[in-house]
Amino acid sequence: MKRLLLLCAAALALHAPAQTHRFAIEADHFTLDGKPYKVLSGELHYARIPREYWHARLKMARAMGLNTVATYVFWNVHEPTPGHYDFSGQNDVAAFIRTAQEEGLHVILRTGPYSCAEWDLGGLPPWLLADPQSAAAIRSNDPAFMVPAERWLRRLAQELTPLQVGRGGPILMTQIENEYGNFGPVPTDDPHAYMAHLKEIFLSAGFTDSLLFSGDNWRNIPKGYLDGLFAATNFGISNAQGGTDAIHKLRPNDPIFVSEYWPGWFDHWGHPHETRPTAPQLEDIDYILTHGSGINLYMFHGGTSFGFMAGSSYIGGNFLPDVTSYDYDAPLDESGRPTPKYFAYRKVFAKFACPDQTESCLPAVPTPLEPIAIPTVILASAGTLWDHLPNPIQSEQPQSMEHFGQSYGYILYRHQLTAPVSGDLVLNEVHDYARIYLEGKLAGTLDRRDKQTSLPITTTAPARLDILVANDGRVNSTHTMRTELKGITKSVTLAGAPLTDWQVFPLPMPEAPARHAPGKDPDAPQILTATFELQHPGDTFLDIHFLGKGAIWLNGHPLGRFWNAGPQQTLYVPAPWLKAGTNTIVAVDLLPQPHPSVTGLDHPILDGPTAANTHSKQE
Repeated sequence: MKRLLLLCAAALALHAPAQTHRFAIEADHFTLDGKPYKVLSGELHYARIPREYWHARLKMARAMGLNTVATYVFWNVHEPTPGHYDFSGQNDVAAFIRTAQEEGLHVILRTGPYSCAEWDLGGLPPWLLADPQSAAAIRSNDPAFMVPAERWLRRLAQELTPLQVGRGGPILMTQIENEYGNFGPVPTDDPHAYMAHLKEIFLSAGFTDSLLFSGDNWRNIPKGYLDGLFAATNFGISNAQGGTDAIHKLRPNDPIFVSEYWPGWFDHWGHPHETRPTAPQLEDIDYILTHGSGINLYMFHGGTSFGFMAGSSYIGGNFLPDVTSYDYDAPLDESGRPTPKYFAYRKVFAKFACPDQTESCLPAVPTPLEPIAIPTVILASAGTLWDHLPNPIQSEQPQSMEHFGQSYGYILYRHQLTAPVSGDLVLNEVHDYARIYLEGKLAGTLDRRDKQTSLPITTTAPARLDILVANDGRVNSTHTMRTELKGITKSVTLAGAPLTDWQVFPLPMPEAPARHAPGKDPDAPQILTATFELQHPGDTFLDIHFLGKGAIWLNGHPLGRFWNAGPQQTLYVPAPWLKAGTNTIVAVDLLPQPHPSVTGLDHPILDGPTAANTHSKQE
């Protein structure tokens, strides 16, 4: 009988209504259930953290003194094709938010539809680019963008509106769009119509029980905010007073909330690794929390842009693709381990989290498992990319990836030259990296980073022309997003004459390619593979500096892009993706190297050698 009563009580508890709370603005501060509440938040993204590690990362947030975490929502991973949604596994954002609540944390939800985050196309789905009308309308009030955006937001609302604080969930705040003031020129007739329309959609979709807000870079707040919508601001090191003064001037009677404070920065292929000094950050955080009502560290924990999800920047006419690691010089490093910055931050946050202003009330910092080393694994050829070509698509013109319904990976354009020819091969707006072959032999490379568009070629007979193009990540901010088609986006000419009549082979690589017989052509892009045995899995860092440029999978999990341009020399491998027993590595390498191999290190190398100077956006 006692057991039966306990079971009944448990069943009643499961069906009992969740305890609701009220998060509000009162004068110049926030309140939670009528009591003053200072938001101590840090950002981390569910899609950049293996699901098996969500709890571990969130425990680290609590132990650093945070009471809240923030996450973007990435539209592109949830609606990979129009009207088809994925909230399973790694994409279960609602489960991530419930996990935060289980760890005693509130949540700031950054829904978009645009996110940024150095994520491919800022989180927008690439299929928006396939139609020139919707591409030109991105982040505008034009129905060509707003109709699919509204459809998406209403579907997302089904997942997340029950998790708002007013309904018993952890979501305190919900952000509409992101840094719209940075996007560029907006319509002069009604510059805020787009934000106003989004606000209507959010409210009608049910985001009524959390505080709606906008967030903008402190230099562009007036371009992105909306009357009647709480406004927050973003900035980096040594801008604490200027940034908070800017939002206070615009909204003198509202709480000051910094929705992004940047303790680090991200890396581009071929440019030096970015770090930021800790001491001025501690002063900034103390100033912000003393004078304001909250902060969100961007990032508390960066994680990894697994697969093909890393985006790109476009600064001063320069295309700058992002590396796979999103370590961000954050307090918690890419693999979830606390850095010296973490412990310094913990002391500052304790001043505002604990009654005695020391770390006395904070949970103990969890001890992460030690990473492991894996001996060198020699990779062998398992065929070439040419062995994996799908049936060709006939196309008069060499259209973009998106035209063929492709979002990521590589694309091959094949044309038969019917007579000898000598002259410049010109690829008009190739995005992003092209390898050019004549009769299977490498003729040269064109790299968008270096603004290369032409290659002199000569043939003495009819020849097969192959152009293999890699998508290195779509630009994730500014109006450049609207033209971020991938592949050959305009035209091809040879010796001044246009080339038409193409065979096109989309190679999206949603999973590791199958293995074939060893490839015999040293110029061809190689599929490499190996197996290795492991007794005790652990986190490791795969040293890939003996590979060229491509992508790699381990036990079917996409680790991300690699490139010997540096600075990133290792790819993070989480322990749950390894097996006790036999493990399999598969890589696609567009730049075959003489002795391909990988080694598992017990530490990352994110600051390897590079040849270029760094480009940073204004903080």
